[in-house]
Amino acid sequence: MSAMTYEVLARRLRPRSFDELIGQEHVVRVLRHALDHGRLHHAYLFTGTRGVGKTTIARILAKCMNCEQGVTATPCLTCASCTQISEGRFPDLVEVDAASRTRVEQTRELLENVPYAPTQGKYKVYLIDEVHMLSQSSFNALLKTLEEPPEHVRFLLATTDARKVPITVLSRCLQLQLKNLLPERISPYLKEVLEADGVAFDQDSIDALARAGRGSMRDALSLTDQAISYGSGALKANDVYAMLGAVSIESLDALMAALVSQDARATMRAIGELAELGLDFAAVLDQLTSLFHQAAVHQALQSAPSASHLGSLAAWDATELQLAYQIAITAARDLPLAPDPRCGFEMAMLRLLAFQPGRDAGIRDTAREHPAITARAKQSEQPPSPSVQHSAPRPEMRAAQDLDWHALSQSLDAQTDPLVKQLARQAWVIEQSDERLVLGVDADYAPSVDAASVNALGEALAPLLGTSVTIEVRAGQPAEETPSQRDQRVSTERRLQAQTIIEADPFVRYLVEQFRASIVPESVQLVGANHS
Repeated sequence: MSAMTYEVLARRLRPRSFDELIGQEHVVRVLRHALDHGRLHHAYLFTGTRGVGKTTIARILAKCMNCEQGVTATPCLTCASCTQISEGRFPDLVEVDAASRTRVEQTRELLENVPYAPTQGKYKVYLIDEVHMLSQSSFNALLKTLEEPPEHVRFLLATTDARKVPITVLSRCLQLQLKNLLPERISPYLKEVLEADGVAFDQDSIDALARAGRGSMRDALSLTDQAISYGSGALKANDVYAMLGAVSIESLDALMAALVSQDARATMRAIGELAELGLDFAAVLDQLTSLFHQAAVHQALQSAPSASHLGSLAAWDATELQLAYQIAITAARDLPLAPDPRCGFEMAMLRLLAFQPGRDAGIRDTAREHPAITARAKQSEQPPSPSVQHSAPRPEMRAAQDLDWHALSQSLDAQTDPLVKQLARQAWVIEQSDERLVLGVDADYAPSVDAASVNALGEALAPLLGTSVTIEVRAGQPAEETPSQRDQRVSTERRLQAQTIIEADPFVRYLVEQFRASIVPESVQLVGANHS
């Protein structure tokens, strides 16, 4: 076929009959029954995302109603009516793009010929695409015709957003919801098409195109056309991934291995290699998220297909995979807020390293066997620190109220790390002695506590207490008010007090009475940086 006569796959392979249609069996079943038993509705509304076959099914239905062999679910495809409908020149099939004809005058003009009999076929068919784009006045004009349509007229409406179609119109249509196609349905069809056209391909390439179609056969075919051109007439996985801005599983092997082994240097090195490939980090994050999902499913269902492509992820348990998946999808949501995509991706990977439960990465150790979160320096990894020294005999513990923890947390040096200050503000004292201090934190805050911050807090408190102490942090329900909660309470009380004073002011009361004004509590600002 010469370049001048080439027709893109999505147009050349558009199904001409229900037998050629891939998927949507639930819709075809309804339409076949209506055609075979003479129970055609006067108006059908096809809904679904783009490229799933709404207008294609509507055109097939128009052929079924106007085939010269009679109304049938299997049109002949060779008569003048079938041929003309396929070529878009059948006089009794009126196709309208509602997005470009939203005005009521255009709708009235369209409906002027409704009373007149068809010129060639048995039915005059109005196919209105993206019907939700019509104006309210246009819908009102259409509604009058839908209420009492002539016997020779059938309306086929299509939309990607049925919620925007007035309920009065919906109630007069038979609504058929088209489903997104699974990659497992798209991939075999792409294979058939490529084999028929003599295009070389590998399985990974068509699987990637099937996934990229996101449920749309039309989009998958359009991407296949693009991939054939990109690959100079052949499909190779690396070329397809590059075209899609995605990444092959092999390219992620180094990153997955680094994450599982909790090697920060190797992780950053693997990210650098991905950056050199010019990949879209949003697509890389999507691919990684998909792998987390596949690994979790394979682990839950041992009967699932081979997981050899999951590589190092097989070493993670269910808890780690669930946490990794949650971090990844949250990172995908926040990626547009990052200074640049690589920065956001790097932070997501570092978060994965920091919050892997049950693994000793030198970053954080969440003890599974004991509810307490205890941070002590490991003798084999670092020299003893004054903040984590503990004597063999346990010193006698004193009551928590002996220590003014709020005042102490406020007295921390200005050079103290903000994360350490935050830990102090979120904690309360459970027990204390001359050499040991047990702090409690809320269970929701506990996962963000790391050993380094606990050690640093001990070092920061030593000059204030006049002695070195071992800090232990336990998760639980607050037994008393934390410094953070106290500051918030005091701030709220002062704001309410200020609001009361403002409302009592004569001038303010005059404004409220004369202009029906009101005071917005959130607008009351306290003067001064520290309200504690």
